[in-house]
Amino acid sequence: MEIIAEGLAFPEGPVVMADGSVIVVELAGGRITRCWNGRTETVCDIGGGPNGAAIGPDGALYVCNSGGLDLAKLQNARGPGHEGRLERVDLDTGKVERLYESCDGIALEAPNDIVFDAEGRMWFTDLGKTHDGIRTASGLFSALPGGSAVTAIHRHAVSYNGVGLSPDGLHVYVADTHQARLWRYDRKVEAQRPTWVATAPGPVGFDSLAVTAAGNICVATLYDGGISTITPDGMVSKFAIAGEPYVTNIAFGGDDMRDAYITLSTSGRLVRTRWEEPGLELQYNG
Repeated sequence: MEIIAEGLAFPEGPVVMADGSVIVVELAGGRITRCWNGRTETVCDIGGGPNGAAIGPDGALYVCNSGGLDLAKLQNARGPGHEGRLERVDLDTGKVERLYESCDGIALEAPNDIVFDAEGRMWFTDLGKTHDGIRTASGLFSALPGGSAVTAIHRHAVSYNGVGLSPDGLHVYVADTHQARLWRYDRKVEAQRPTWVATAPGPVGFDSLAVTAAGNICVATLYDGGISTITPDGMVSKFAIAGEPYVTNIAFGGDDMRDAYITLSTSGRLVRTRWEEPGLELQYNG
């Protein structure tokens, strides 16, 4: 694997740009960072705990922000600067705009990952938080990018993390961290219960995901780190990455979409490797 950037503060959410750069969020640094082979530049200091990111139909970067870790209390807490939210970043100016902090009057806890469909609607997960040993609910949401409407698709999950769309756009895939399970939703149905696709073997957890052009789902895998590839009918295989317990994200790029950009968050690195099949092109690219 080729190192694209290192010294990052828990990198996540890689977004492969048309100019060859890769934008990542630094969860532990509260920054949005653009990475060019061997160098980095700060797009903005967004604050909180930025997690997943995606380019929207207007060319801006949309960011799931968990609100971050309150180090004084050693717990994820709500309060000024620690609210979960969806944010829009103007990549030309670095200006940050808050779009959503709640849905149906219920506060977002820890928005985690995001993807846009062909109609310009965004789908995002909320991982939930732990307050004094009490775990809040997780869920899947859908929203318009302008900040005018957000809908809860499912509010009673355990720990939803990665989210992605099938190549035909009919299904939404969601990875559950603590259960190491992949779930599937019908994109055109609002309130619904998901269909189970697969569970990864062994003492692992799931993080973010990306879908290939053939429809396979590549899920970043925690603890016994690597990338788990799951076929639509539930077959699981794994690309292991030794010595990296927090393999958190994968994104595809390159002329043939076979360059896989992977965040190794424990060691603070963004790396690139060649993948055995091309990734699915996202709806929007910067």
